[in-house]
Amino acid sequence: MSTHPDHYIKLADHAKKASHLKSVAALLGWDQETYMPGGGADARAEQVALMAGIQHEMLTDPKLGDLIGACTADTSLSQGDTQEAANIREMRRDYDKRTKIPAELVSALAEATSRAQHAWKDAREQSDFAAFKPWLDKVLDLTREKAKCLSDGHGELYDALIDEYEPNAKASEIEAIFTPLKKEISDLVLNIAENGKAPSKAVLNRPITPAKQEAFGRFVAKSCGFDFSRGRLDITTHPFCEGVGPGDTRMTTRYRESSWTDSLYGIMHEMGHGLYEQGLPLGQSHGQSGPHQIGMPCGEAVSLGIHESQSRLWENAVGCSLPFWKWALPHAKEFFGEVMGDQTPETMAAAVTTAEPSLIRVEADEGTYNLHIMIRFELERAILSGDLSTADLPAAWNDAYKTYMGLDVPSDKEGVLQDVHWSFGLIGYFPTYTLGNLYAAQFWAQVRSENADLDNQIAAGNFEPLLAWFRTNVHQHGRRYTPAQLCERATGKPLSNEPLVSYLKDKLYPVYGL
Repeated sequence: MSTHPDHYIKLADHAKKASHLKSVAALLGWDQETYMPGGGADARAEQVALMAGIQHEMLTDPKLGDLIGACTADTSLSQGDTQEAANIREMRRDYDKRTKIPAELVSALAEATSRAQHAWKDAREQSDFAAFKPWLDKVLDLTREKAKCLSDGHGELYDALIDEYEPNAKASEIEAIFTPLKKEISDLVLNIAENGKAPSKAVLNRPITPAKQEAFGRFVAKSCGFDFSRGRLDITTHPFCEGVGPGDTRMTTRYRESSWTDSLYGIMHEMGHGLYEQGLPLGQSHGQSGPHQIGMPCGEAVSLGIHESQSRLWENAVGCSLPFWKWALPHAKEFFGEVMGDQTPETMAAAVTTAEPSLIRVEADEGTYNLHIMIRFELERAILSGDLSTADLPAAWNDAYKTYMGLDVPSDKEGVLQDVHWSFGLIGYFPTYTLGNLYAAQFWAQVRSENADLDNQIAAGNFEPLLAWFRTNVHQHGRRYTPAQLCERATGKPLSNEPLVSYLKDKLYPVYGL
């Protein structure tokens, strides 16, 4: 029997019901991106809009505000470093934000983004930005309205949107982090280009059927700890991971026969997200005496930056390492056959450890990935403020890739249309990828300092100690702490650029003979 007061039990029950609605909406979105036929797009947009309206109504219900108020007034619950106090604090924060947004705007934005996603798929396939532009304009107009509601006329509109993904972050603060980081990474990439000797990447283009890629990717994900009895893997245009609900985490990827590591690292990236979702504390808060955390903040991921730290760390720090390939290569030879016969762990690790400018963000290497993010951060900040028109966006994109990467963009498909985020209305999302890399590097340095045998464990295919460290230091806390607090608790230091820059130099320079 619960020892919690009635108002807290009712709050948890309300949160759980709202979470079930969120799960239904997530299923609609997942289905749209995987199996839904194109002919269902219009009806699906109306379904998504209806669900968004119902969710918003439940999450802005005055009765919920009263319950939060009662729990806040109960100092035995709302004070101290407890899950209950964190849940009440974060639910107040969420409630105050949601009640600023009109229900009709929530529904309109949900319908527009659902239609925009379908339009983006067609436009991307045809490499036709002009066909997508009206939908992007619609999404941006509604997103600006949302930002104005959230900001109350204070500060930069972009800040209100970033806050949804990385609580308390500001565009100016991100710019202050990105500006020196951009120079350090640019200098690193330039040094490699001018003075390094590139390893052979030919093995990455050997033809391997999608069926074999999928089988190997599933094997790797399961070996790393992803529980397929509580998750699945499917195919989509743009890979993503969706935590639908307790016991239901869905990954997606895409396959190209002539570029088999795209799917492998796509799976490992989404697997990192999935491991976080599967590690969130959705059980009891105090043994068997407290309510479930389903729908409560302590049962949710703290931020997208922390979420991205998990995906980027498993994809890169683990998956692109020599210890990983000491374990994975014998298995790859079993799955792929003679096509891998001449490879060694050293040649494979070198082939996937590069710093070469490229056009496609999701296929970019560790050395250059953050430059892709910085370009998007600058562009979407400009289009949201009105300093850049959507009509001029493709040209601005192409100019940025020429300036930062030295690359000519041959088509909209390989340029401004490559990412799904803007059709989803995810303005302010992109900076969290680089924040995720910063968190990942700092976590990685810490876990290595605490576990001197980590390389040998990975080389033996024993990923459990690494996953256990994240379960203990990141996953189990949900939103109990802010991202900054979580980072400092886990590593003993505030977030900084130094671990990422050191990590990249230590990893890339030896491969290039520097």
